[in-house]
Amino acid sequence: MRFESAALICCHHKLLPRLTNRPPPDRYMSKHFSTVAVMGNHRDQQALDSVRSLLQHLKKLGLELAVSDSLPTDALPGNTPQMADELLLDGADLLVAVGGDGTMLYAARHAAKCGVPLLGINRGRLGFLADVSPEQMQESLDQVLAGQFGKERRMLLRAEIFSGDASKANGLAMNDIVLKNRETGRMLEFQTIVDGHYVNTHGGDGFIAATPTGSTAYALSCGGPIVEPGMEAIVLAPICPHTLSDRPIVISSQTTTEVMLTQDDGTRGEVNADGEFVGELTVGERLRIVAAEQKVDLIHPHGYDYFGTLRSKLYWGRDTRNRSRRPID
Repeated sequence: MRFESAALICCHHKLLPRLTNRPPPDRYMSKHFSTVAVMGNHRDQQALDSVRSLLQHLKKLGLELAVSDSLPTDALPGNTPQMADELLLDGADLLVAVGGDGTMLYAARHAAKCGVPLLGINRGRLGFLADVSPEQMQESLDQVLAGQFGKERRMLLRAEIFSGDASKANGLAMNDIVLKNRETGRMLEFQTIVDGHYVNTHGGDGFIAATPTGSTAYALSCGGPIVEPGMEAIVLAPICPHTLSDRPIVISSQTTTEVMLTQDDGTRGEVNADGEFVGELTVGERLRIVAAEQKVDLIHPHGYDYFGTLRSKLYWGRDTRNRSRRPID
């Protein structure tokens, strides 16, 4: 897990303003991107093919490039400069991530820490975040470079584990912070407190705190609501609660949520941020979850429609049943 302090070296010369006002997602702005950083899923050959095509196109346009050193050299055009992800965004104007939503989440955490906007090329299965298809990659990228794009600000969550007054681990998430039992099959018992007010004592498989972006991820499968990305809200959702009345709730992003284990039988909780391990939570320790000061700016080509994405990815309005008729005897 890369903690926030490790990645901040990539933006040592930049000031990170406190981002409070979200511009409308359909507000199209003109900006020239002269230096483009590129990340990609190095485990997926299709993603690597798209990275090569992307870099060749960017080179033809005469742009300065910085490419993640996690990508294999033999998959890149010749003489392509590479560097560590912690340094990749130093001086970059735009980050392009090629892969699925997992790649986008990883890239978003780096982009948010350095204040660099992010564009996603989808080479995964769902593509909630990386909304540009490989077939439209060059056309969409040309639109963005010409200033024809939408800029949408998304909130992130910060998780911090305290032992007494000392912070022992922290992490940043664009989708969700998840607490689960390290021992599969055993129920986890924990308390939730919001702004100092006791909420509930839960029993179940764990707990999710999700951003509006993450409301369509793990929290959705736990019965949580879909929250429009522009809202400043946090979804708190128990995972497989033992009590049927234990339901997800939506709270303000200005609140502080604390979670503490209640049973003292050696149970150990595990905290993850966007699927990345943050640390272990034991009885007597506190998990604190707040909205992060950093936010990420997602770049969308002209015509992006969030509700269209929901219809497409969640199969709204489609009949997925097998309607093949049985033969008549």
